[in-house]
Amino acid sequence: MSKPKTTRDSAFADGGLSATLDRLIIEVQELYLADRIPWVVGYSGGKDSTATLQLVWMALEKLQPEQRTKQVHVISTDTLVENPVVAAWVGHSLDLIGDTATKHGLPIEPHRLTPQITDTFWVNLIGRGYPAPRPKFRWCTERLKINPSNDFIRRMVRKHGEAILVLGTRKAESSGRASRMNSLEQRRVRDRLSPNSNLPNSLVYSPVENWTNDDVWLFLMQRPNPWGYNNKDLLTMYQGASSDGECPLVVDTTTPSCGDSRFGCWTCTLVDKDKSMSAMIQNDEEKEWMRPLLDIRDDLDKTDDRDRRDFRRMNGTVQLFHDQPIHGPYLQRWREAWLKKLLEAQTYIRREGPSNVANIELITPAELDEIRRIWVVEKHEFEDSLPQIYEDAVGEPYPGKPMDDHLPLGAEDVRLLREIVGDDTDSPHFELVRELLDIEQRHRAMSRRAGLFDALQAALRKGFYDDREDAVDRARTHRRRKEQGKDGIDQATEDLIDLETGLIRLIPIESSRVS
Repeated sequence: MSKPKTTRDSAFADGGLSATLDRLIIEVQELYLADRIPWVVGYSGGKDSTATLQLVWMALEKLQPEQRTKQVHVISTDTLVENPVVAAWVGHSLDLIGDTATKHGLPIEPHRLTPQITDTFWVNLIGRGYPAPRPKFRWCTERLKINPSNDFIRRMVRKHGEAILVLGTRKAESSGRASRMNSLEQRRVRDRLSPNSNLPNSLVYSPVENWTNDDVWLFLMQRPNPWGYNNKDLLTMYQGASSDGECPLVVDTTTPSCGDSRFGCWTCTLVDKDKSMSAMIQNDEEKEWMRPLLDIRDDLDKTDDRDRRDFRRMNGTVQLFHDQPIHGPYLQRWREAWLKKLLEAQTYIRREGPSNVANIELITPAELDEIRRIWVVEKHEFEDSLPQIYEDAVGEPYPGKPMDDHLPLGAEDVRLLREIVGDDTDSPHFELVRELLDIEQRHRAMSRRAGLFDALQAALRKGFYDDREDAVDRARTHRRRKEQGKDGIDQATEDLIDLETGLIRLIPIESSRVS
């Protein structure tokens, strides 16, 4: 029999809202004045972080100007794939926070944090071919959320020695969150300041930790937003989507996925369904323009996507699990297909959506440049297909710079290569010959060709297979030999045989080209 769900008592039960807020504001002021350690307030634009920042703002307003000597940094992490409605809300809010704080002489400075260009969602999925995130391969959280916020906090720690994180985390959010917060509470080194096990020399202050969901909304509805936003509009956003919460500032991997909540990434595949976006489209005809985003997200969320992925891992090796290959990155044609769909969705939204999304960027120019570089330079896809995909989807020439220096063959040469090797873009033989040609071209201009033979050897190890079945058979044979003591054949000898086989297979290709 399941245990009945317990209901937390309101934090305002003793003394009421006004008296509780008065006590809490004094507490915030005392902590602020206690030292010179800068504060970093996590702000997502949702109800909990809004309530937290509003409390800090109210406390600072009641201090004398000469007492406001310590900087308060408000950080908001934009993953670049946030729900566009929420992203616009948070962006405008940060602008208002900065302008209003300056106007009133408050030491509050907003910061919009974004992931490094090499860490963005589309650079990894479309560029490198990382499969859509899954609970057992949650590659997105650290790159998109944890790293940007942690990098900022570490900079504060290096500059000031310590930092205090002011977060809107609440025990009522979940039993797991309550347990973790209670555990950290036992290790507090100062009143109300908990240690942060993931970020040395940083402490955590959670002023609304004992508030219930109703407490948060009561406060927001009864106390006006000090930087000029209307908290009733925030309530309207929640009512238009799911009611289960928001994404807090993420500083470690213990924070659960928030893809099905109000403030998640629109690309999130860590949940079964994006309930918030579906609800927004269903509840508001004016948000129908978001449907292409939901279609892309649902298309990414394919449980068995092995037909879309290489049978080799990212490093080119073939690894077996239950006698079947562990599939690696998306194949070239699928990476190109994702890019085309994304650009088409962006073009559609700009044309058919409301004026506030007329310049929406589902993917930034910097990301497109990095994806193009990865395709051409790292993956040796010297067809350089990105500019044509862009022009077909957007209807305008690609604005990026030419990459002639990185293209060993022209369009006619690529056509001939396909005729000789085979027309299948995903063919291991085509990929092998293409990579070998690219490697030779890149090393040709070098005065010292250091690394040439290593690069050629790596290409041959990856591409000498006939097809997936051939690769799996060889992996099974290698495993069997290893289990049987290799039958007198060591790995080095087996690798040499494989490489020689790969070289022999190239002879008919070269011969046909000469003829």
